Amino acid sequence: MNYNLFVDESCHLFHDRKSVMCIGYMKVDKDNYENFKNAIFKIKLKHRTPVEIKWRNVSLSRLPLYKELVDFYFASTIDFRCILVKYKDKLPFTEFNQGSPDNFYYNLVFYLLNSAVNPPNSEYRVFMDIKDTRGRDKLKKIKLKLNFVNNHKSPFVFFQHIHSHESEFLQLADLFIGAITYKSLKEDEKENANPAKKKLVEYIEKKSGYLLNEGTEPWENKFNIIDHQPKQHI
Repeated sequence: MNYNLFVDESCHLFHDRKSVMCIGYMKVDKDNYENFKNAIFKIKLKHRTPVEIKWRNVSLSRLPLYKELVDFYFASTIDFRCILVKYKDKLPFTEFNQGSPDNFYYNLVFYLLNSAVNPPNSEYRVFMDIKDTRGRDKLKKIKLKLNFVNNHKSPFVFFQHIHSHESEFLQLADLFIGAITYKSLKEDEKENANPAKKKLVEYIEKKSGYLLNEGTEPWENKFNIIDHQPKQHI
């Protein structure tokens, strides 16, 4: 089969005074891509919201829209996977990744993408939300590394940076990643006690069967959270 991977992130900047970061993807099989895209658009129109879906825009008035999008996701064949990095401020960059937070970020991207290869003999097209002006060069390095570790037969056949407003699936990834990050932040890091966001977090937890600030089982495919925490040194 052929798949599209839509990659987004939250709190990826290392000087944003947040202790958590999260990066993840929505995995959409190519055969159902158009049907799923149209279904999301119809849900948005039903709720009179033909604009971009964003975690930061979650409100009580739009809560029914976001709950219906969550219902749609769990009823579909779309898969979600993310890496949740806790205690970002404690990561020892001087000890690995050549002392660079950017290298750490792109190593996470590499690991996340490589973990998507299932089933075998499939091809993947990768669409990443634009991070910064250096993203294009970093993306080339990721592509080369993926090709090298796959014996120059990489299943990742296409890479492109896009803006989130260009893809319903990037927006859906933003919604899930935002919820996971929000649940994982310390209370004093949350900008406000948004009741709608708390309700949506609880709703996603109920639908998925997992707490959003903890990892899932490694073999979980539909809704997978990889819980990354720095190891203690002795």
